[in-house]
Amino acid sequence: MFDIIPSIWLIDGKCVRLKRGDFATQEVISNNPVEIAQAFEDHGIRWLHLVDLDGARRGEPKNYHILELIAGYTNLKVDFTGGISTDGDVLKAFENGAYAVTAASVAATYPERFSQWIMSYGREKIFMAADTNPADNKIKVRGWLKKTEIDLFDHIEFFYERGLKYLKCSDVTRDGVMEGPNLELYKKIVEKFPSIRLAASGGVRNIEDFKQLKDNGVTSVVFGRAFFEGIVTLKDLDKFMAEHGQ
Repeated sequence: MFDIIPSIWLIDGKCVRLKRGDFATQEVISNNPVEIAQAFEDHGIRWLHLVDLDGARRGEPKNYHILELIAGYTNLKVDFTGGISTDGDVLKAFENGAYAVTAASVAATYPERFSQWIMSYGREKIFMAADTNPADNKIKVRGWLKKTEIDLFDHIEFFYERGLKYLKCSDVTRDGVMEGPNLELYKKIVEKFPSIRLAASGGVRNIEDFKQLKDNGVTSVVFGRAFFEGIVTLKDLDKFMAEHGQ
């Protein structure tokens, strides 16, 4: 099954959008993230990617209360991310209703710890984000504010060999600018790691992009700005899911 996964980005409990991960471009979309989540659920969406940008910047989650509200007022499978770096953070996310957690910085900084999470909590609950600028394929962390010297494909391979099943990958140069997803990058990942469940993120403009990603072997797409600007509508999502058996 190909999942379409809307993304809600949080700062101070509000739904915001950014361009290329630049916090200076922050725009508040809504003061009610729960209402947005409920609208997605009403149209057959099963998953939500909930990004705690405050947590990503500070190295520990700050918006658990929004996670708890969305989990409490919808049946969405919430994938929570942003600053998760300790076992306590993981446990608190699950206690507040997360179905799964996605981590990026900890995987890059403390790979053995993240490997242990996959073992301890299970590969259906621990996802990894590996975000990069394809100019150098180096991993970016801390809400993309920090560049590492870790190669994207080496990074994925390390955890793939240790049981990683779910991977989200963003081309950070395309995020929030709707210039189309980096199909070439995702194709390389799928070819190299054939059993990975890959969520593509960044650059999605329309339903045709969903179709292309699906045809390229990507198993889900994470999108945000295209929806919040009215380019991808709830009716579009209804049509896509009807055509593709969701």
